[in-house]
Amino acid sequence: MVEEIILLLLIMVAGTGGELCVARTMQTVGPATDVRPAALVRLSLRVLRIGWMWLGLLLMAIAFFSLLEMLSLENVSFVVPVTALSYGFGALGGKFFLREQVTRRRWAGVLLVCIGVGLVLVGRR
Repeated sequence: MVEEIILLLLIMVAGTGGELCVARTMQTVGPATDVRPAALVRLSLRVLRIGWMWLGLLLMAIAFFSLLEMLSLENVSFVVPVTALSYGFGALGGKFFLREQVTRRRWAGVLLVCIGVGLVLVGRR
């Protein structure tokens, strides 16, 4: 039980942390306005010079391998819905780490997701 809780937290926190770091990188670099191969290579080289990108990739790898382990212990019909709690971490990270405006409607959506996760957890017993 403790191992499962640790794995679920790693999936959610590391996965969301990785997404936030990659988002911070892309805010720094700017959008890919040219999708020709040479331009994408130049964009990739710029992205790989930013530390946030490397941290993001590391965190996403941790989340991925934690997910693999969790799926060896639990049913996917339990794991995937529970990891939806990461939407809450994402909204919090967007607001405080990336300084995004998060509307009340978006917070309401996050709350509904969390309520749904609660139903999945209660239904597990």
